[in-house]
Amino acid sequence: MKTSLLVLLCLIFSLLVQVIALAQTNQQQFDSLTSAQFAKDGAGTVVYLSRGDQVLYQKAFGKANIELDVAMTPEHVFRLASVTKQFTAVLILMLQEQGKLSIQDDIRKYIPDFPEKKKVITIEALLTHTSGVVNYTGLPSFTDEIKLKGLSPRLLVDLVKSEPLDYDPGSDYKYSNSGYILLGYIIEQITGKSYAEFIEETIFKPLGMTHSYYDTPTRIIFGRVSGYVQRNGVYRNADYLSMSLPYAAGSLMSTAGDLQKWYNGLHNCKLLKSEIIRKAQTSFKLNDGRLTGYGYGWETGNVQGSPSVKHVGVVNGFFTYAAYLPLENLSITILRNCDTPYEPDILASKLLAVALGKPYDYKPITLKSSELEVFQGVYNIKNGRKHSVRLQDGNLMYYYLGGPKTRLVPNGKDQFLVENSLNTFKFTRDEKGIVDGFTASGTGMPSSAVRENTVLEAQPKINVSTTQLAKYTGKYQFNPGPVFEVVLENNILYGQVGNDRKELVPFDKHKFYARDLDATIVFNVDNKGTAIGLTKIQNSNMVSKKL
Repeated sequence: MKTSLLVLLCLIFSLLVQVIALAQTNQQQFDSLTSAQFAKDGAGTVVYLSRGDQVLYQKAFGKANIELDVAMTPEHVFRLASVTKQFTAVLILMLQEQGKLSIQDDIRKYIPDFPEKKKVITIEALLTHTSGVVNYTGLPSFTDEIKLKGLSPRLLVDLVKSEPLDYDPGSDYKYSNSGYILLGYIIEQITGKSYAEFIEETIFKPLGMTHSYYDTPTRIIFGRVSGYVQRNGVYRNADYLSMSLPYAAGSLMSTAGDLQKWYNGLHNCKLLKSEIIRKAQTSFKLNDGRLTGYGYGWETGNVQGSPSVKHVGVVNGFFTYAAYLPLENLSITILRNCDTPYEPDILASKLLAVALGKPYDYKPITLKSSELEVFQGVYNIKNGRKHSVRLQDGNLMYYYLGGPKTRLVPNGKDQFLVENSLNTFKFTRDEKGIVDGFTASGTGMPSSAVRENTVLEAQPKINVSTTQLAKYTGKYQFNPGPVFEVVLENNILYGQVGNDRKELVPFDKHKFYARDLDATIVFNVDNKGTAIGLTKIQNSNMVSKKL
């Protein structure tokens, strides 16, 4: 008996040691990933990872207020921007459960003066960004004066109601803040309460989200952080924006800890039945059967095969990200008080993968140029634009016409990692072994492409003397258009417009391609090889003369 008890205790102790060791290893991996992304100085960031009620990782970087030198903490309050949309979607679904609306209702039932369109616009179409209603932030009538003064929900509706639809409802997907503006207005019409009042009593109070608010600039909110922009390495305060404008599409504020309560509340069905939540977090299907990659207020995706829902939010001075893995009850929030673009989905997916015990571990392999050449071609992505794959200077590059280039890094048989991402391409072959397409997968919707018959030839870099390179330098005037300057530094030729500089790589006599952009420069030279003009080939041909 004593022996059995001793064995059991030893087993428990051994398991405990393993759990502690694993937790410490995970913490080290978390720290390694976040510290490489965020600086200790400048604008701040909060990273918060949890499984249910258990906090797996939380850390703050940088400053909550740069001018006052206040350090960021996980408890600080941020603007959520478009992460707000999932809250608005849940409010709509709660009203449906109460029998106060149906998401199949025509929106004119609740907004009678909304002009009748060719096709019915349903509440579901607003939820899924498939209504065709124009995005109000892109309208000429959305002036700087409005951004400062703001608009009431009614006036926001008036701003978009008479605009023509971008497409017939249900025929396409196009992200539109206007849809969620209309949803907020519908909520107010049904409940007789303001959006702010209704979300406070319906979601924030029941879930104990005591640090979540509808953003009101005049209200004293303890822990509210300042918002910044960063341009060319210099911080400045973000431009003012009346938060009456994002409204139900983006005017909520919260903390990372409160967002944990939000996801726990959804997981534990405190707001909606599980089957309704599942539908909300499932990709919507268009009339022609295409999946949009967006449900009701959430983008759909996966982390190492585990289904995920997520959303990015950007508003003056703030960049937010929240993701949730429903099956594992894992959630992550990354809140930044700076709206400078970056890729939060990559970092968040890597952190979640570590928490899953399935860290991303892509190991590159080396292929000869002759092995890479077979993948060259023009690929027609299903329901998308055409992309090219081309061997340039020993690297396989992927790009759309006139767009930026991305390197494809081989990491398996017919498989490539898209550099600086978590996306992979798996090329397919026909019965003769000839490459005929690829399947792209990553943390979002998978897609496939078919190879066309267009032949692309490799463009190996050729050697050009420094003397000859110097003959290409100078300023060139496009008419109409800007001045294009060609400069030589350290035996490398660059083309630039203003501060935008691109390296030019020689691949043929007097011909160069931009290293990271689908653009070709062909110099026109005199009998001494000195450039007298050039032609820039990018989508179209632009001819210039040397000044």
